[in-house]
Amino acid sequence: MALRSLLAKDWVVEVNSSPGAAPTWTKIRGLTSFELEIKTKTEDDSDFDGDGWSSDAVTQRTWTLKAKGNRKRDTSSSTFVADPGQDFVRQAGLIVGVEANVEVRWYRRDGSPDAYQGWAAVDYKGGGGKTTDLEPFELELIGQGAPVSIANPVA
Repeated sequence: MALRSLLAKDWVVEVNSSPGAAPTWTKIRGLTSFELEIKTKTEDDSDFDGDGWSSDAVTQRTWTLKAKGNRKRDTSSSTFVADPGQDFVRQAGLIVGVEANVEVRWYRRDGSPDAYQGWAAVDYKGGGGKTTDLEPFELELIGQGAPVSIANPVA
């Protein structure tokens, strides 16, 4: 069997832009990088029976989706219309408290079964640059509880 590397560009990140009975999954477009970071906390679980070898037990995990991209707008409109997914997380990044949380799902669009969903607080950074730069944004979706494996929407 020949093996091929997976392409990072095949990740999709979507937010539920109308929380309620029927979710509306809106793609965050313009992404140029994506990373799922899982941090693990452990406690020493060693005892005399380990013959001098230590043992650690996982006591907690946290997840964060980190993404970067370029701000986008609808070019078919004469007035400024932001990309709906980008604008949804940008607006959530201005709120404090529980309303700063969004429902998010991320999955691969290449046939892989990798697909997850969860709730996250939004940390949004954007704007600025040099005269020749595209306007960037950075996004951290900070997990609120465990992510759930879901059926891949495009598999």
